[in-house]
Amino acid sequence: MHFLAVTAGEVADYALAAFLLVVGAGLAYAFLRLGGTFGRLSSFIKGTETELLPVIHKVGESVDKVNGQLDKVDRVTDSAVDMADSADTAVRAVSMAIARPVQKVSGFAAGVTHGAASLKAHRNWSEAVRTGKEAAARRETDLADELRDADGQTP
Repeated sequence: MHFLAVTAGEVADYALAAFLLVVGAGLAYAFLRLGGTFGRLSSFIKGTETELLPVIHKVGESVDKVNGQLDKVDRVTDSAVDMADSADTAVRAVSMAIARPVQKVSGFAAGVTHGAASLKAHRNWSEAVRTGKEAAARRETDLADELRDADGQTP
């Protein structure tokens, strides 16, 4: 075999063989680098797994503790609401117990005032009594309306 007596087909075969060797070497280098990248990625994932799982576990425990504390706060607020309701009931009971005597005393005072004024103006005892009773009834009704309106309003 003579190098000068090579045909074009043989040159093409040699060129193709050289090209395939260069491509094979390039692919081997790329696969070697890709293998190193996959190795580093695998190491990163393992490191993340070993470091992240305990953190996730601690976060879960913290959330459980916070939920426990929120349950306690819920019970405390329920107790506070119950106490406020009890206090409101007690105040309403005292208010209702006091309201009627106050209405009567206020009506009596208004009746006496108007009756005395009528007696002084007209010099008629029966007219003064009638005026006093009307004034007392009006004052008791007005006071009952005021208390009912005040009870309906929220502070």
